[in-house]
Parts: sequence; C-alpha cells; structure tokens
Amino acid sequence: MRGIKDRRKPGLLLLIILAGTVFAVGLASQHDRVRAYRIRRAAAQRHPLLPLTITYPFDNAVFPPEIVAPRFRWTDPQSTAHEWLVTVRFDRSNLQLESLVRTPVWKPSPRQWESMKKHSVDGRAVVGVIGRGSQDGTDTYAQGTVSFSTSKDPLRDSVFYREVVLPFADAVKDPTRIRWRYGSIASENAPPVVLENLPVCGNCHSFSADGSVLGMDVDYGNDKGAYALSRVAKQIDLVTSNIVTWSDYKRDPDNPTFGLLSQVSPDGRYVVSTVKDRSVFVARPDLAFSQLFFPIQGILVVYDSKTKTFSSLPGADDSSLVQSNPVWSPDGQSIVFARSAAHQLKDLRDKQKALLTAEECSEFVDGQKLFRFDLYRIPFNDGKGGVAEPLPGASKNGMSNYFARFSPDGRWIVFCRANSFMLLQPDSKLYIMPAAGGEARPLRCNTPRMNSWHSWSSNSRWLLFSSKANSPYTQLFVAHIDKDGIDAPAVLLEQFTSPDRAANIPEFVAAAPGAIERINPRFVDDVSLWRSGMALMDAGDFPKAGARFREALALNPRNVKAHIGLGNTLEGAGKNDEAMLHYDEAVRLDPDSAIAHVNVGNIFLKRSEPARAIGEYETALKLEPGNIYAHFNLGQCYLAADKYREAIFHLAEVHRRDPKNASLCFFLGKVHERLGQRGEAVRYYEEAIRIRPDYAEAKDSLAAIEGTSGRGR
Repeated sequence: MRGIKDRRKPGLLLLIILAGTVFAVGLASQHDRVRAYRIRRAAAQRHPLLPLTITYPFDNAVFPPEIVAPRFRWTDPQSTAHEWLVTVRFDRSNLQLESLVRTPVWKPSPRQWESMKKHSVDGRAVVGVIGRGSQDGTDTYAQGTVSFSTSKDPLRDSVFYREVVLPFADAVKDPTRIRWRYGSIASENAPPVVLENLPVCGNCHSFSADGSVLGMDVDYGNDKGAYALSRVAKQIDLVTSNIVTWSDYKRDPDNPTFGLLSQVSPDGRYVVSTVKDRSVFVARPDLAFSQLFFPIQGILVVYDSKTKTFSSLPGADDSSLVQSNPVWSPDGQSIVFARSAAHQLKDLRDKQKALLTAEECSEFVDGQKLFRFDLYRIPFNDGKGGVAEPLPGASKNGMSNYFARFSPDGRWIVFCRANSFMLLQPDSKLYIMPAAGGEARPLRCNTPRMNSWHSWSSNSRWLLFSSKANSPYTQLFVAHIDKDGIDAPAVLLEQFTSPDRAANIPEFVAAAPGAIERINPRFVDDVSLWRSGMALMDAGDFPKAGARFREALALNPRNVKAHIGLGNTLEGAGKNDEAMLHYDEAVRLDPDSAIAHVNVGNIFLKRSEPARAIGEYETALKLEPGNIYAHFNLGQCYLAADKYREAIFHLAEVHRRDPKNASLCFFLGKVHERLGQRGEAVRYYEEAIRIRPDYAEAKDSLAAIEGTSGRGR
C-alpha cells in the first residue's frame, strides 16, 4: 500500500486501498483512516444493518454542472449515533471519496464536489453513509445510500426572484421588507439583492426571451394598475417615463384595475395582462399558506410598447368569464391562459382595495365553494385574437389548471394542477404535456407540498420552481428535463433561501449574473410614501407610519393627506398639540378637505371644547354631506349635550351606511335609552353584542334595562 501526498493542498491524502484499484480521497490523518477502516469492517460483519435514510439529495437527482456543493443530510434511527462515515463511489471511475463527520450533515469541499461532478457525468455517483452508535456498551450501525448524476446540459441562465416576509399580512403592512435577488447557481453565496426598501408593493415580473426587457408590477401614484417596463442594464432606473398603467384601458374610477399576472412577450414588444379584474385576495393566519389569492373577474388586455396603446384581446375579453394568468408561446403567435366563469362577491365593501377581508370572501374562505380553472389557447394574430380553445390535457378534468409555461424550444408545457383555486395551494403539482395538448402526467420532481411558480431555462433542459416541502418559507428547486420530457428528482437551491423569508416568483433570465446590479425605484414620490404610511397605519404600526408620512412631507410639504396621516399617528401617541399643527396645516392648504376639518374637531373635543368641535364637524358635512366620521362624532357630541333627537339623526345616518359597526349600535342604544324608548334600546344593544360578543359595556347596559346580570350573558 503506498501513500501519495497532494503537494497543492497540505493534508489531502490519496490512498490506494484495494489492490491498487480504488483511490480514496478525503481522510487526512492516520487516525481518521483507522477509524474509517474499523467502521467499514464492523458494518460489513453485521447484517442486517439498521436503515439510515438520506433525506437530501433525492435519489437519482440530476445536478447542473455549474451548481455548488449541496449539503447531504440524513436521519439515523440510532438515538446514540455520534459518528458517520460518508463514502462516494462512481459507476465509471475507480475514485472513492471518504469523510468522517460528527453531525448528520456533510457538505463536500469545493475540490471534492468538482471531482464528484466530473466523475458522475457519464454514470452515477453512489453516496453511502454508515452511522455508528452504541447500546448497552455494544457498537450499533445503520446504513443508507443515495445516487445522483451530473448533467452535460449547462444551466447558464441567472435567476431573478422575490423574497417575502411571512405571514403575508406583514409584507402588505410593510412592503419595504420585500427584496429581489438576481444571480447564479454557481455561487456559494446567496444572489445579490438588487432591489429593496420599496415603500409600495412590487409584485409579478417577467422578462423577454433574450433577457433584455423587464416588466414588473409597481404601485405608483396611488394606482394599483401601474406597471414598469424597462431595458435590462447593470443599473436599471425605474422612472415615471417607463411606467404605464393598465387603468388607462377604458378608465373607470368606480371600478379600478389592478393588472394581474402580466407577461412580457418573447420579443419584448408587448405585455399581456388581466385587467378589469377582481380577485379573492385574503390574508390568512397559517404561516405557510398565509394568503388566499385567485382572480374571479377579468379580461386579457395587450399593451403595445411601440404604439403606446392598450387593446383587449378578442376571444379572451368576455366579461362573463375570468381570463387570467396568460403566457406567450415561444414564437409569440399564441397565448395560453386560465379561464373560468366569472364570480361576483356579494359582500364587497371597498372596490378600491385589493386585499379583502375574510367576511367579504366568506363563501371561499369557509370552504363551501370551489373555484376551478381550465387552460385555453388563443391565437395572438397581431392583437386581433381569435377563438379560444380548451387545451386538451389541461381542461375539463375536474381540477384547477393554471400557470402554464412553454419550454423555449416549443415542445412542452408545464402547468400547475390543484383541486381548487390558484397560487399557494398545498396540493399543487406540476404536470407536463406536449405543447399542442395531449396527455398530461405529473413530474417526478414534485415535492410533497406545493409546487408552483415555475420557469424554463433558455435551453429547455431545466425547470425552476417553488415548493414548501421543507419549510413554511418557500424554497427554490431546479429539475432536469430531457429532450423527451422526462424529468429527474429536484435539486434544492439551498443558498437562495433566507431563513426568515419565502422565495417566490422565480424566473430564469438569459443573461449573465452581473447583468443586473441594482434596480433603482426613481419613481417613488410623496404619494407612494403616503400610501405606504396608510398601509402601516391600517396594520397598527403607528411609529413606522409616522416615519413614512414625514418622508412624504420632506419630498412635498404641501401633501395634505400626509399632514393628516402624520397628525393621526401623533394623536394616537397622545401628542395632540403636535397633531393639531398638522391638521391646521392641512386645512390651510386645502380648506375644502372634509376629513381635515373632522380631525381638527377631534382635537377640540379632546380639549373639552365641544362647541368648536361641533362647528368643525358641521363644516365637514357642508363640504361632504355623506362623511360618516363627521356624522358619528356629531352624534356623540349631541348625546353628551343631551340633544338626543340631533344625536339620533346623525348616528342613524352612519348606521344606514355601516350597519355592522358595534360601537355605533351601542351609542344608538344609549340614545334610545335616554329617550325612554326601551324596546329600541334593547334592539341596538343586542345588535352590538351580536356583532361583538365580548362587548362588555353593551352587555352591562342591556342587563341594566332587563334587570339581569350583564357580563355573563
């Protein structure tokens, strides 16, 4: 037996251990070699061994040739296991690698990994793990193996994706915590952050086929339909001149457009999106699946960046249907999209809001109603559209079919299938079918929980997708797909996932890793900052909201809404005098602002100046007769002044507009009680308790009328 020391790296030993036929690499000390030999010999003498399970990588996985070393992980049935011998053998090489580890995780060194990839291109690498424990003074052993190979197909595309805090409500509350990364799988480090601290929501994005054009949803100028379209460069400046809005298609202030799931055409000229849309969009308490989202109304509209015009796509513009989630064929000649019958929400309160309450979507949130999509194909025909036809294999199958993606060579479509809905479905699986339609089959790379948001590499050999198989925080995977559409088990992009964020909306980009270094949101203005402050205030984070309003005022000291918002946060912190300064400034800047007068009246009320407060509220109602805040506060003022008829007039007006307000019902009960109208008082107190079962004051008032113990009702 002869030892050969590698002079390029001290401590690395090549050892011929089996009659000159097998080379072992990795055990640097004589002590480790002896321990490894004893583990191998002892394990060979004990049969059967306990089954050790290698949990990652998945058996028969295929790795991209550029990828960095993974962490091999396993579970050992021995509770006393304290040492593991890892061996790597190859089908077509005499090389053997060995390592001794004291935790159930092993990551090959960069040099080891390059060797492993090199020797597994034309055959398998077989990784074996032998664990040693002890029981009653006797050594025990467990063993497991897993195989993998390395593909000859390169994966040179970069990856662009978004990282979101969970639960989703936190991301809505503070979108500055969302960030975007762009980089290569060939780096040991997480891809660089290229966009962060965006104070408004940025959402779906897509690229042209050659990676030269980027499109992205951005909420600009108080418009949920705003969309940025820019040339890709190391420094991308998102400025107002390259932002369009889907709201410009048949603009209707009473029915806002949000512009959902937009897609840039392969040549970068067009963008297709769902407009005139409405979605079930609800935040949920489950950390892993903390939102329910799917469109229930919408038509397809195309934006032509050359002519700067919007037009509906005939054949996919039927308002009785929801047509969404469009994707272009590689030649740009057709579009595949998800379609279903449109649905109207009965309890929708505010059409301007994208995020709804569970009550507004109760028929879906409580699980009583399903919503399923079929995939349809329509010719683009230079924007003239045509007849939409159901896609065989992805329609009329009793399931929800969505998120179609063509392979760039035009041969395949991969899409999602789930029992119902769209996006973030635990049972969502990836299916592949011929691009012309046909039998669809589930991909082998599917993980046990949620598979979605997939993207093809430019050479049609790799699929990138998201999954929650390992964590509530979505992770990214890649899987090899050969020319015949046969895929391999998935490979985790471990360095792409931060422990406190979900990685989603990933996309392969046919561009070098350094092609994008920074995306600069130059469009952010005082209106954007005010909207961000309002979202924070709605979520109860008054300090952050106040900071955002101050940023808005630094850009534009004449922003009336920012003065009012900052005043609200100060008033909430008990700083009434400072709040009054901003309310007064709002009135000075805009004497016709009803809400500014209401807020001034609120401070007068807190200063025990009811007459001046009433004057401000009455001014607000002259400016805006339907202002419910002025009506509500006037009702309370008149109640305190024993002017019950006036109080009832104003409180009843609010109740007509907002019948589910428990506090309002309580005050109406109190007014009727003061008037001696016992029956009406009881009715309103009972209504307040029905809306808010823990409303102690309403229970006490009702008990006092009925002569019973109130709080235990």
